[in-house]
Amino acid sequence: MLVVGGGFSGMSAALEFSKRGVAVDLVEIDPGWRSYGAGISLGGATLRAFRTLGVLDAFLATGYAADGVNVFRADGAPIGALPTPRIAGEDVPGGGAIMRPALAAILAQATRASGTHVRLGCTVDSWTEDAQGIEVSFSDGTTSRYDLLVGADGLYSTMRSRTFPNAPKPAYSGQGVWRALFERPAEIATASMWVGEGLKVGVNPVSQRLMYLFLTENRPSNDHVDPENFVAELRDLLGAFGAAEVKALRDRLGEHSQIVYRPLESLLMPRPWYAGRVVLIGDATHATTPHMASGACIGIEDAIVLAEECTREDARTLALADRLARFDARRWERCRMVVENSRRLGQIEIEGGDHMEHARIMRETLLALAAPV
Repeated sequence: MLVVGGGFSGMSAALEFSKRGVAVDLVEIDPGWRSYGAGISLGGATLRAFRTLGVLDAFLATGYAADGVNVFRADGAPIGALPTPRIAGEDVPGGGAIMRPALAAILAQATRASGTHVRLGCTVDSWTEDAQGIEVSFSDGTTSRYDLLVGADGLYSTMRSRTFPNAPKPAYSGQGVWRALFERPAEIATASMWVGEGLKVGVNPVSQRLMYLFLTENRPSNDHVDPENFVAELRDLLGAFGAAEVKALRDRLGEHSQIVYRPLESLLMPRPWYAGRVVLIGDATHATTPHMASGACIGIEDAIVLAEECTREDARTLALADRLARFDARRWERCRMVVENSRRLGQIEIEGGDHMEHARIMRETLLALAAPV
């Protein structure tokens, strides 16, 4: 099989199929196989998926895991704590975080070790299908033949636009998120959030030494933000919070803080997510905003479920379309829930809506994510 895209979902597909004895090629258009961004928060369902892939120990050694999320008002007064069930096992905390490049490095090392043939600086130009397989032409002029082509090339997927020309395009949510990196003070032992008017700021440890800050703001139009203004703009936003911990972070903010800003976009492609011998996974078909910290999770789960359905005991007696239909059926409701619930949480924040509804959606989504995949 061929995987197009070397992000978290694509690498997970390569890993899980290789574990099951399938020969895998992976092509990634970036010759440096780079991963951008600051920290990424992960729930218990993601850690459970890491355990399935065989990378949980590497994550725990490099990243950070802890139980619960502390929630405060903008002035620092406590609101409560969100529980994070130990979904990955009683021996594994209910959530965590890691730097995106560090997680990418863990998955890349495991992917290469799995026997996957990785080709960098290369992607798919075109393909033709017949009853026996799919013939793929690559950007480097070579061709190869496969049984299955997995599109895992992200939010702006070319595999999606080629396979489903009428598919929806990413939509701006009306919010943007800032991230920055700090040394972790000893008192920050788990994820913490401060909720203000139109703003929400949080911190999450990504290692024993470091933590990242995230700040979500309401931004009606998707305007470009000049990186030269990152420090000043983020400092102004943090000024809306009276909590001592946030004030201290504002004072420490500087050019060294590795600040990243991005507009929040989402996409949910209607079923089916496959056509012939091509199937899409991850952000290529269900990109979500980070309100439930589950975007990477559902993409990695896609990879695991796809491998399960394509290699199950009765797979040889099933047509490929039937196997892909089973994958589709298992993934739709879970992914739809994460995308639409995250979108609704953002709307409530933008509109200053019902805090009880916000809390209920978060609680119900966390419970649903704890269920078996």
